[in-house]
Amino acid sequence: MKELIYFVEDDENIAELLEATLSLNGYRSKGFFEPLAMLKDLATTKPDLIILDLMLPNMNGYDVLKYMKKNDNLADIPVIILSAKSSELDIVKGLDLGASDYMTKPFGILELSSRIKANLGKMVKKSGNEDLLVVRELQLDESKHQCTLRGEIVKLTVTEYEIVKVLMKNKGVVMTRNKLLNMIWGYENLAETRTLDMHIKSIREKFSKVTMDIYIETVRGIGYIIN
Repeated sequence: MKELIYFVEDDENIAELLEATLSLNGYRSKGFFEPLAMLKDLATTKPDLIILDLMLPNMNGYDVLKYMKKNDNLADIPVIILSAKSSELDIVKGLDLGASDYMTKPFGILELSSRIKANLGKMVKKSGNEDLLVVRELQLDESKHQCTLRGEIVKLTVTEYEIVKVLMKNKGVVMTRNKLLNMIWGYENLAETRTLDMHIKSIREKFSKVTMDIYIETVRGIGYIIN
């Protein structure tokens, strides 16, 4: 059965565009005007992905993310934020709260379709290779989908986990921004790389709470590397 995607959008025109886009791509979908209705529905149905606006009636998108991440049954659902809020602070906050991706309005249908496909793919990857990846005191247990640093569990979002995994599997190799965008999100040659850079920033901040050792290094003008 094709994937089920929920979206929360209070603008009727955008909601119709999302419904049409999802239908054209063969997905099942269900739209909600406000988030409380979706959260009630989540008690009985678990979608494969959620597209979430931030400025909504009754409850904002940030609070929806907080609620989901506290619920073990909902925490692993990929969430793409789709919002007119485009400041760096807004994007960082959304990613820090657990969104797997962030798109700003107005948006392109083709790019949205690409990001949906990439984020759905992350759910499949989680149950794959059970090898333990190790770089110094950083470990990634793919069988548990768990990251530890110096023996302490580091809580990563789905996207952060995928970034660390790609970098660890390519230890000692400089991964260009375009290559990371392609491997994680399914597209490349994107002029706007803020989303990737902000994920890296968030990962570094989480690592810095455990150790001062540097794991993800920036290769200026090119990309990132783990040594």
